[in-house]
Amino acid sequence: MVDQESNRKVDSDLEAKLSCEEPQIIFGIGASPGIVIAPARVFRRRTGSAAWRRLTPDRIDREIRRFREAVTTAEQELRQLRASLADDLSDALSIIDSHLLMLKDRMILDRTVEIIRSHHINAQWALATALGLVKKKFDAIDDPYIKQRYMDVKHVADRIFGVLSGKADEILSDDRAKVIVIGHDFSPEDILHMRADTVLGFIAEEGGITSHTAIVARSLGIPAVVGAKDITCICGSGDRVILDGFSGRVCLHPTPDQLNQYREYDRQHRCSSRDLAHYADLSSETLDGHRVRLAGNIEMPAEIAAIQHNGGEGIGLFRSEFDFFSHSSLPDEEMLARIYGKMVAALAPLPVTIRTLDVGGDKFSNRLPHTGPRLDLERNPALGLRSIRYSLREPALFIRQLRALLRASVHGRLRILLPMISSPSEVLAVKAICAQAARELERKKIPYDDRVEVGIMIEVPSAVILADSLATEVDFFSIGTNDLIQYSLAIDRGNQYVAHMYEPLHPAVLRMIKQTVDAGHQQGIEVAMCGEMAGDPMCAAVLLGLGLDELSMRPSAIPHVRRLLRGSRYQELAALGNRILGCRDVDEIHRYLGRYLPRHYPEEFCHP
Repeated sequence: MVDQESNRKVDSDLEAKLSCEEPQIIFGIGASPGIVIAPARVFRRRTGSAAWRRLTPDRIDREIRRFREAVTTAEQELRQLRASLADDLSDALSIIDSHLLMLKDRMILDRTVEIIRSHHINAQWALATALGLVKKKFDAIDDPYIKQRYMDVKHVADRIFGVLSGKADEILSDDRAKVIVIGHDFSPEDILHMRADTVLGFIAEEGGITSHTAIVARSLGIPAVVGAKDITCICGSGDRVILDGFSGRVCLHPTPDQLNQYREYDRQHRCSSRDLAHYADLSSETLDGHRVRLAGNIEMPAEIAAIQHNGGEGIGLFRSEFDFFSHSSLPDEEMLARIYGKMVAALAPLPVTIRTLDVGGDKFSNRLPHTGPRLDLERNPALGLRSIRYSLREPALFIRQLRALLRASVHGRLRILLPMISSPSEVLAVKAICAQAARELERKKIPYDDRVEVGIMIEVPSAVILADSLATEVDFFSIGTNDLIQYSLAIDRGNQYVAHMYEPLHPAVLRMIKQTVDAGHQQGIEVAMCGEMAGDPMCAAVLLGLGLDELSMRPSAIPHVRRLLRGSRYQELAALGNRILGCRDVDEIHRYLGRYLPRHYPEEFCHP
């Protein structure tokens, strides 16, 4: 952890040595909260040192052995690191376990051996080639959560590169002055090697808030900013840096005024953090007693600890596809049942909502069974054979997952969530397969809970229009705003030319949310939201006023939304929702909220 004295113990001559260099602000993504001020230490990775070398035929087998030995050595390094970690770092342990599996994955191991053998080239070049092929596949993926997993593959390859080249990374932590480490990217293992008494924080050019590197940084309390493009080109070792892990801002060559300003920001944030910790243990209800469940979105079981720490009331979205992509082979029913069962038991009696396999042409469907054409070759995978369409097309794989889910249901309250439903006929088809899965378990005398709730994601416009009909067939709705916004506004948020038009508070989006809530409530079912806007306090205030029963978000956002909820009266929130629904455009909505929110919620909206 970064102790409270870290910011006050900056080198005594820091301000005295302020140079004439112009201050510069770089915008990244706040991956782990905290504000630190220290000199930079720019860190260089070893990945790009692969040189091409032609092998004679008699050296092929020897080179393959050298590569396999490097993989074994890398595995031993990871196992030693894992053994050195405390048991309470369960998220880090799980991430290292996934990296150990990746070392044996055919994407890395088999592909590299194949390239060495077929092209007669050295192991470093073959590994770099294999990694390039993997990157092309990830680059074609739209889903930001899946996209982040490429960095895990790259970090594993980096470790093998280091063994093959005989070069170790620079030491990230030593006994020198306190620093902020800056580099192109860092692996979770890099973060685990950072000592909090010398490395106060880190900044990376790559990465996202859902990356495993960010998860480990948050668990260790190391402030971090990722996605700070080109910072290694404009910042040198020894340059003065302010890292703001809350906003994602990085200030290079700060002025005395900026230093004083950020020290005050840090003081305010520390006070706010102490206050937020109090809210983790309180109930999620308004001043007049209206309750709303606040749950967490996670992608790996290790993140359950973060939900519990932040006072989450269950899992609102578990993205089950990661279990299919983090192993060298597809998981069998036993493995899935074990994973799901442990999660359900860990949070019982709170609800655990597991989304069934959400894949398509942009999500590694080439690694999954397919009875038709190659799905990864679809011209428009976002509108193609994906999500529930894929599962219905491949019933053998789907029923395997459904059986595992049903088996896990005996350990607590499990809810099954179906992605990208667009019509009632799809729900009926899933029900038939689910009934078949139940009959198969009964024949084998395997217990399951026959009261498992089945819900659907509302993430395409047709589901909104048919919400009244769909509500008669399911037990709950969960609105996935990430895709709903994309499909409704015809915006690809990964497209640099139109990404700025991706607007959660667009009047059309808000009216679709309200229509869905009303349709669900008319049929007596709960309506949740698991999209990113649920964890944004500005959006959450509006969403609570639209009548949602559950908001599911990244775990760290839960105390913020709970504080907002407990400081509200439901009648006032409903009035806010109705007022916003009457706005004609996004600018009008933002202007109104810009006046309303700081006045009613100064703790959330009157801060830097």
